[in-house]
Amino acid sequence: MKPTVFIHTNDKQMIGAKASAYSYKRNSATPDAFDVKIIRKEDYDFFTDYAGKPFLRAGTKRLWSNDDLQSFTPTRFMAPELMNYKGRAVVTDPDVFAVGDICELLSRNMRDKAIMCRQRPGHNKRQDYLATSVMLLDCAKLKHWNVQQNFDELFRFERDYENWLTLAIEPRETIGLFEHEWNDFDRLTENTKLIHNTKRRTQPWKTGLPIDYTVRSKLLGLLPKPMARTMAKFVNEGYQPKGRYIRHPDPSQETFFFNLVKECLENGEITDAELRAAIASNHVRHDAYKVVSDLKQTAAA
Repeated sequence: MKPTVFIHTNDKQMIGAKASAYSYKRNSATPDAFDVKIIRKEDYDFFTDYAGKPFLRAGTKRLWSNDDLQSFTPTRFMAPELMNYKGRAVVTDPDVFAVGDICELLSRNMRDKAIMCRQRPGHNKRQDYLATSVMLLDCAKLKHWNVQQNFDELFRFERDYENWLTLAIEPRETIGLFEHEWNDFDRLTENTKLIHNTKRRTQPWKTGLPIDYTVRSKLLGLLPKPMARTMAKFVNEGYQPKGRYIRHPDPSQETFFFNLVKECLENGEITDAELRAAIASNHVRHDAYKVVSDLKQTAAA
């Protein structure tokens, strides 16, 4: 089995995932040296089984929502299973796009580590925060990863979702670190290898759409206590904030993404029907075709 890049997603982020998949092959000098596969959350029934049920996150109980923008997140731990616990894999969120050559990461000397990722100290008030939105995996060393079993443990309150996502339950000596450029958070520079449009409200393909993600609990800490107690009820019931997605503050990142979409439409990686359906479902901004058209006109000028 070839080394494989896995992009995990749900249907809400499928256009991003397809543009992401295309970017890895597009920007590699040796595109035949690896495979790219999309993990679609909707293909796994066990998520449906737990809809509306309480699970453990950061020491508190929440209700699982399959409608949340990021309901696919547990599938980022599925790559070793899909590789039959053999070989190497890179797993990324659907809002991560290759700027550099992914083969440089796939062939990286892992120094006998099972996992490589980047640090994000202080995020979610955790100094030990490790970002698993991009990981390099030695699948043979991760035979204890079984997503359905591990997901079940959340609802038996035996596993904490946040500890799972930040690798806090993995032996620290099995984890290595790579440079921030392999998971560059909303930063596009000449050194960027993988650009990650991680701030949900400014994702370039969502501009102008109603917000469709669940509010984070850390927002409650900014409210007066009586209001926080009231809001906590809504958070646990999957409350979504009012408002709309706004434009990304860096126009070059919007241009980068829509150039990928333009090329995907031209070569059939994204079909016209798929993009129109995503727009109709409010998964992609309504002016997407205009943005693509403007890029074509600019290129022709």
